[in-house]
Amino acid sequence: MCRLFGLSSAPNRTHATFWLLDAPDSLSLQSHRDPDGTGLGYFSSDGTPHIDKAPIAAYQDRAFAQDARRAQSATFIAHVRFASTGSLDARNTHPFRQEGRLFAHNGVIEGLDQLDGHLGDGRSLVEGDTDSERFFALITKETHEHDGDVTAGIEHAAHWIAQNLPVYALNLILITPDQLWALRYPETHELYVLERPAGGQHRRRHLDHSGSHGRMRIHSADLADRPAVVVASEQMDDNPHWRPMEPGELLHVGPDLRTDRRVILPDAPAHQLTLGDLRPDAAASQRAA
Repeated sequence: MCRLFGLSSAPNRTHATFWLLDAPDSLSLQSHRDPDGTGLGYFSSDGTPHIDKAPIAAYQDRAFAQDARRAQSATFIAHVRFASTGSLDARNTHPFRQEGRLFAHNGVIEGLDQLDGHLGDGRSLVEGDTDSERFFALITKETHEHDGDVTAGIEHAAHWIAQNLPVYALNLILITPDQLWALRYPETHELYVLERPAGGQHRRRHLDHSGSHGRMRIHSADLADRPAVVVASEQMDDNPHWRPMEPGELLHVGPDLRTDRRVILPDAPAHQLTLGDLRPDAAASQRAA
């Protein structure tokens, strides 16, 4: 199954090294189970987006490892891919960039010809073959139609897909230089949120945890004196405050780390797919490790 990761420490800039490489169940190690691509997205201090990605596994990609170690940003997005739609090519590797925003998705959307027709001129934003990049293009289109409101863009795009196309999952993370959004829909795949104060539970410690199952370890000196919000496909340490997102829940993390969450999709997709409905390669990409 593809892995999603997002972090915001806005307005402070921080390193995300510990999440990507240092944990025993980090994205780098998870990529042994998700071998089709890795990507890391972040922003420079002037708001310029950067993406480092390759259509190979993180543990094989030295550039990914090096960039993960030196990258600094107020927001991060990372993705480890198990391909379901589109060839193994850099243009099909997450995250994707559109109009200064970065996006990654875990799930399967079918009916892509119908989606292409609905996108109209927005189809020009799509450079690759994936359902994920088309989903992002629809969010961008809806954001334009709602005066630049990204929250409304995500909500309307997700509603249209849920009502009109066969859907297995629409889990996503989207970031700007100082904001983060995450959607879990429907209940197919889990997505977790951790709102961590500076210094953690005891307010005076750097982040250094072993997972409750003895397979995770996470370390960061940066977060000893600054708060952060983290979103991930699975709990990445044994902190008791990881919260599973509700099915249909949209989370927004603002420039001041204030969080807003609400269920925007209370009902199941009109055309809910099961693993048995998917092509063998798509089904394999969605099974839990």
